[in-house]
Parts: sequence; structure tokens; C-alpha cells
Amino acid sequence: MPELPEVETVRRGLEPVMQGARFVKVEVRRPDLRFPLPKNFNQRLTDKTVAGLRRRGKYMLAELSSGEILIMHLGMSGSFRILKSGREQIPGEFYHERSNKVKHDHVVFEMSSGWMLIFNDPRRFGFMKLVARSELERHPLIHALGPEPLGNAFDAARLARACKGKKASLKAVLSNQKIVAGLGNIYVSEALYDAHLSPKRRASVLANKKGEPTDVAYQLVDAIKHVLNQAIKAGGSSLRDHRQISGELGYFQHSFRVYDREGEKCMTSGCDGTIRRIVQTGRSTFYCPVCQR
Repeated sequence: MPELPEVETVRRGLEPVMQGARFVKVEVRRPDLRFPLPKNFNQRLTDKTVAGLRRRGKYMLAELSSGEILIMHLGMSGSFRILKSGREQIPGEFYHERSNKVKHDHVVFEMSSGWMLIFNDPRRFGFMKLVARSELERHPLIHALGPEPLGNAFDAARLARACKGKKASLKAVLSNQKIVAGLGNIYVSEALYDAHLSPKRRASVLANKKGEPTDVAYQLVDAIKHVLNQAIKAGGSSLRDHRQISGELGYFQHSFRVYDREGEKCMTSGCDGTIRRIVQTGRSTFYCPVCQR
């Protein structure tokens, strides 16, 4: 499942061709993805202008001139191809062909910018919804989301308050979208490694008895921001299905220091540990038992 850096990379790729452009034609090639497409989807988008394109957690939000918000989620295998005059955008250094089988092209947007956006999703875990702007913050998908980890609202004090007295592990708490939005298996493992914290430690370590942040909380917040910024700069991580809009692979996976490195030597200078894999809340966690305490 794409995490924050992958979704942000896609958003940045879509922004130049969607923002300020109008939907000239919307072609729906099947009535449902993960969920049924909204009623009158074509009509509600056609001739509407995209006033802005932003991200909230793992969702992309297109603000429409109609007063509605188009919520887009990539699911596990969703991707957009951008074409102009029938030709795909010129690939770059890390280009690898994505699934472009017509049978998986489920939604096609023709924009007034001259670009055609094709949403391809072999597994159909992605989805699109239309919500009134006035109702967005109350919508079930958005309402319970925690703060954006790269935003000013996310800091050590807020994280400490959310974790005070919690017996759950740091891995479980950071993966909880209600506590912090957009993090998943990869970047939680990488951030905890960067902060030299064991994923098995209780989340309560982030707060003192008064609920104030400990030094560990400041350390972890800095690590989260650092890892996410580095991943976005690298275009995300391409493990299975993720591709940038241009078709390029993200290549942060080449910078993994702990994720998917079970049995390999720890990369921390002076550490002689070996990376281990454990299962927490049904998902793999990778960590160094020596330098992550």
C-alpha cells in the first residue's frame, strides 16, 4: 500500500496537469473500483475546474469549482498515466513500464490542459469519491485522521499527549492513522531505526507523567520528518506497483537502512548488530536489536 511519500510524489506529478484545468470529458469504463463510483460521476466532474490538488494522509484531494472534493486513493496497485496527443510523457532515468493493459484502465480524465489522465488499477483496491467541501472534515475517511507528520501541527508535544500511558508498541502507535496520518510499515520502521528506538518499546516512553514530551519524543519526531522528506525527494519507494506519474520508479528503496534487510549487517557506524524481522499487528517490522533500544 503506498504511504505518504508515494502519494505525495503522485500528487506532485498530477498537479501541473490538473490544477487550473477543466475536465473536458470523463470516461468510466467500469462502475466500481474498491467501492462503486459516485452517482452521476461523469456529469459531476465534466466542465468543472480543479482549483487545487492537495494531499491528506494517503488521500489526494482535488478541489472542484462545483464546491465538491474529489477524493482519490491509489489502493495497492493504482497508478496514473499521463498522455498528450496519444503519447505517454517522456520517461526518465528510473523508468520501468507499468501495467498499461487496457482492461485495467478504469477511469480516463481528458483535461482542458490537453493532457489525458488514465487511472489504471489491476487489483481494484483504489477508489474515488465525491464529497461536498463543507462536509469533508466530517467525512469518515478524513474525520479521524491524525496530524500530517510534515505539518506544523505535528510536534513532540502533540505526539506525547497522544501516547501518554499507552501500553501499545511504538510501531503500533505510529501506524495508527488516528495518531499520525500517512505513515505505514516502511516509514515507521525506517523512522524508528533513524531514532535508534526499538519498535517493541511502549509508546508511553514518549511522555512523562505530566504528558510532556521526553527527549525520546523530540528524537522520534525529527526522525519521522527526516525520513519522509528524504523519501519524497527520492520519489518514494518502488517495491511492487508504485510508479511516479512520469513512469519513473521511486528509488528510496535503495536507501533503506533497515526495511526488508533481514539478516544483513546494521548500517549504524560502530554497531555489530544484524537486522531482524518480527511481526507486529500482522505486519513485518525490521529493526536492529543492538542499536535500537
